[in-house]
Amino acid sequence: MGTLVRGRRGAVAAALAAALGAGMAPTAAWAAAGPADGAGRTSKSAARDDGWRGDGLELNAADNSAVDAFLKQAEKAEKEISPRVRAAAVLSEAELIGFDQRLKSPDSLKRKVATSMKDTPGQTVNQALATMKDSVRYTLQWPDGKYASGVAVAASLLSAWGDDCAKWSNTWDRAQGYKGINSAWREPRWGHSYEVQFHTPASKKAQLDTHKIYEEQRLPGTPPERALQAQQDAIFAAVPVPAGAAGLTGPAAKVPAELSQPVPVAPPGTPAATKLPVG
Repeated sequence: MGTLVRGRRGAVAAALAAALGAGMAPTAAWAAAGPADGAGRTSKSAARDDGWRGDGLELNAADNSAVDAFLKQAEKAEKEISPRVRAAAVLSEAELIGFDQRLKSPDSLKRKVATSMKDTPGQTVNQALATMKDSVRYTLQWPDGKYASGVAVAASLLSAWGDDCAKWSNTWDRAQGYKGINSAWREPRWGHSYEVQFHTPASKKAQLDTHKIYEEQRLPGTPPERALQAQQDAIFAAVPVPAGAAGLTGPAAKVPAELSQPVPVAPPGTPAATKLPVG
């Protein structure tokens, strides 16, 4: 990290200015404007008086309203989170993948909440929402040769800028199954959790290639003899493990103080966020 700051101080300053939109228009590559509040964020059945239904699952009217409120909070939090993630991507030389999909769709989140409540008898909607870490999500990607150093820089920056790393799942050393790093972070203003996945091109492709198999595997009544897990394992087994990837742990080191505030902090007296379950 010291080498990065000493050797590229001018580049760092320029990247931060770009990431914060200073003196330049946002580019479609990594600075697309966030969606307006509520724009495109209403599920097909959110307006129904009897709640939400889909794929054999359902939420009653009160639970459906709670999820809608959670989604509104996610939209507000995203506007705080995205500038930091874009800045971390620039400074770590990452490619930001699927930025336009950073907000989970209402139907997808409601399906996930309803599944959680069904699988955990007695669980309340607030308890289910507290486990949702991917209502706002991002993917950063590096080539194999830059992966370990890129992840270390990006994670250290997010931590130094005030976001707490609440989960760090590194599966690069697994003998079978998914390969990559999935992390969950909690941003300070709204207390809302978001997900960052750290991938290489090969591991991201494997994730996409196995997604349909994974969804089929989760369906009730899928016969075990189809060996769907074995198919997924074979795809991930072909993914090269970048040097140093298996040893990457959650952030501990901080960037120098002069780089510790890349985004404006909410001024004193800013009203606290509505007390919703945070995920």
